[in-house]
Amino acid sequence: MSQQQEWFKEWFDTRYYHILYQDRNDDEAQLFMRNLLSYLQLKKDSKILDLPCGKGRHAVYLNSLGYDVTGADLSANSIAYARRFSNKSLHFVVHDMRHPFATKFDAIFNLFTSFGYFDDQTNIRVLKNLKNGLKKKGVLVIDFMNVNYVKQHLVKEETIVKSGIEFNIARTIIDSFIVKEIRFAADKKEHFFTERVRFLSLETLQLYFKEAGFAIKHTFGTYSLTEFDLENSSRLILILE
Repeated sequence: MSQQQEWFKEWFDTRYYHILYQDRNDDEAQLFMRNLLSYLQLKKDSKILDLPCGKGRHAVYLNSLGYDVTGADLSANSIAYARRFSNKSLHFVVHDMRHPFATKFDAIFNLFTSFGYFDDQTNIRVLKNLKNGLKKKGVLVIDFMNVNYVKQHLVKEETIVKSGIEFNIARTIIDSFIVKEIRFAADKKEHFFTERVRFLSLETLQLYFKEAGFAIKHTFGTYSLTEFDLENSSRLILILE
């Protein structure tokens, strides 16, 4: 896989990534987790994998609700930060989702558009790894973007200032990928990073799931778990078994 295709390895491991996205709404994220857990009716002794977990905010919250949680992420820096919150029922590991899991879980959460980084066959391999990482009646939750909505509401250019850094962002849809180019100056250097996520329709995802052995149990369109609407829902939240 080319360096361009491996964009996430370098970008997610920088402090600038966390600066740009520092204002993600924790209240909304926790509401989503509560709604999701209410729907799934997971027992309190359930083992949950949060993949990728970033710096662990969702894993920490899930653990606070009484669940045994493992947070996994490719970024060694993020995992090093998250490990300060570790306890006997909260663990953090460095893991590449393209590789199989040694442990099986009652539920795996893949949140906030953390799927679709790769080509078709690699994306399907990721799903097969997730399937094999679940217990017999385990459930996978994928929180993806609704590409129909994104295409209609794509912000092509914007400037975001965070912690004194001016991030200049451009978005395009190129060769079935949504590409975000991020340029900024910091620490006396010019920086350029790219995010690339596959433009995956529900129909394409359904083909992926079938090949990986998953069936869709339900689809939601918001973090309040309202029904999915192809044109108007901002999210595509998939409950898979």
